[in-house]
Amino acid sequence: MNVISTNISAPKTVTWNGKEEQTGIFKRPVQGGVYLGETDIDKDAVVDRKYHGGVDKACYLFTADIYDAWKLKFPDSEWSLGMFGENLTVEGLDEREIFIGDQYQVGEALVEVSEPREPCYKLGIRFGTQAVLKSFINQPHCGVYVRVLEQGKVREGDDLKLVKRVQEEFTMARIYWLRYNAEIADIPEINRALELDTLAESAKMGLGKRLTFIG
Repeated sequence: MNVISTNISAPKTVTWNGKEEQTGIFKRPVQGGVYLGETDIDKDAVVDRKYHGGVDKACYLFTADIYDAWKLKFPDSEWSLGMFGENLTVEGLDEREIFIGDQYQVGEALVEVSEPREPCYKLGIRFGTQAVLKSFINQPHCGVYVRVLEQGKVREGDDLKLVKRVQEEFTMARIYWLRYNAEIADIPEINRALELDTLAESAKMGLGKRLTFIG
């Protein structure tokens, strides 16, 4: 896996349901790389810290491999790398092969896979249509949130190198699927996932909501 773009944003004011609010989802490529801090990316806008940023969501990665397919689905959107709100656009990233708790060296930083992204209306704002949310949920490429275990600079061209794998049952894509698609027969699997020490609490809350829905 290889970083092809590093992306940050300034706060941008948008109108949603008749009200003005700020968002940091309009990320764009920057030259010279980005610095991964403990709770966010240096100089990157994190507006709503209830749902963004923090130790478990310090940095967001998304695959470059499906950009072309999404451009065909949403040709009228204003496309650039960072389109999905990711800090690192990564070639070769596949959520079906990345496990919760995996640790990767990327540039100067050491990161740990913590949880999938649960899309909200701000992704729809970026795309110019809320129709993107259903499409995003109904596919496995949710992107990857990571904790930053060792802070440092990440630049375009840096590789992601797996340095530790602690379990091989729950991929990022599987946790994402369980969040939105699990049925009664999947309850034992959800309960096993809830026991993962490296799965972020907000992801466990999402799985809990699914349990309530199907229970």
